[in-house]
Amino acid sequence: MAHVELSLSEVFVPDGRTSTEREFDSLERWSEIVAEAAEPCLLIDAETRVVAVSASGCELLCLGAPEDMIGLPLLGGGLRLLDFTANRGELTEQETDKIPPLLALHSGRLARGLLRVQATAEGASDATVDAITTPVLHDGSVAGSLTFFSEV
Repeated sequence: MAHVELSLSEVFVPDGRTSTEREFDSLERWSEIVAEAAEPCLLIDAETRVVAVSASGCELLCLGAPEDMIGLPLLGGGLRLLDFTANRGELTEQETDKIPPLLALHSGRLARGLLRVQATAEGASDATVDAITTPVLHDGSVAGSLTFFSEV
């Protein structure tokens, strides 16, 4: 399994901008990086709306086009998660709160876990992915989360 190390730093913002503008700039900068990334990755804001997703992330997670996902809620925007039982039922609300992108938002800490994603194309098999998530901080509070995915 590949080893991923993340190092995040504060974005420099010249004086004269409001804190709202600084938060926007921070998420905006990350969204540009995620949108152009070759790796499957996803950026969501504190309200769990998709800020950016890479094309390979959309493909791996069985989502539509990246531009169609922007602004949609992570779980209401097409991402269909299944449990690991033989019946492959949809995750309950309690279980979805524990997926890495949401767990990092709520805990403010790194999160990692496996996800089973329901395939949307007929005849396609469901995907199992390893998700590694870090919270994106702004002024000491969580402004979003950044997740990298790897197919298992």
